Amino acid sequence: MLYLVPTPVGNLQDMTFRAIEVLKSVDVILAEDTRTSAVLLHHYDIHTPLKSHHKFNEHETTADIVERLKAGANIALISDAGTPAISDPGFFLVRAAAEADIEIQCLPGATAFVPALVNSGLPNNHFYFEGFLPQKKGRQTRLQYLAQLDETFIIYESPFRLVKTLEQLATVCGEERRASVSREISKVHEQTVRGTLAELISHFKQTPPRGEIVICVAGNE
Repeated sequence: MLYLVPTPVGNLQDMTFRAIEVLKSVDVILAEDTRTSAVLLHHYDIHTPLKSHHKFNEHETTADIVERLKAGANIALISDAGTPAISDPGFFLVRAAAEADIEIQCLPGATAFVPALVNSGLPNNHFYFEGFLPQKKGRQTRLQYLAQLDETFIIYESPFRLVKTLEQLATVCGEERRASVSREISKVHEQTVRGTLAELISHFKQTPPRGEIVICVAGNE
């Protein structure tokens, strides 16, 4: 069995009872960053062996992992925060396991964009998840595509690039497009700022943000 186990995006208490039980019972845990995951495992007294599995080695390690699964091992995949394969490593391994007819279970749990979307106050009956934009090549093309969508769209961003990204969004969407910026989700200093893109640019120029960022932008009316 391959288990995909969500881990907290902020507060460690967001871990589910089932997730803890699975991580204690499997033969090995695949972690994006073993140092980050070690803190979580120590908090919940989990002593299962950790193995590194991230975007820089997943193509090399996946074949061996699939062989272990076929031989009868139970393996869990976690990322640093949130649900594996959502803007994190995981898809490549899941596809390989599925092609090998290995049973896969994805546990429900934490992911950053859902609370940000619900908290944004923007329509959420339909939405588009972009994740991280390309840093250079193809970035403008993606921005122009997103600007034409009818539904709310969601972008992950770092605090250091937030203002630049908001300014680029204002250029393609118009300064009066409604949006929200959520940061530090599920942490002590969690915050959501809502307004037009122009208002958000002004706010974060005066108050530089910290923490991981989720941007939600209203669709094109």
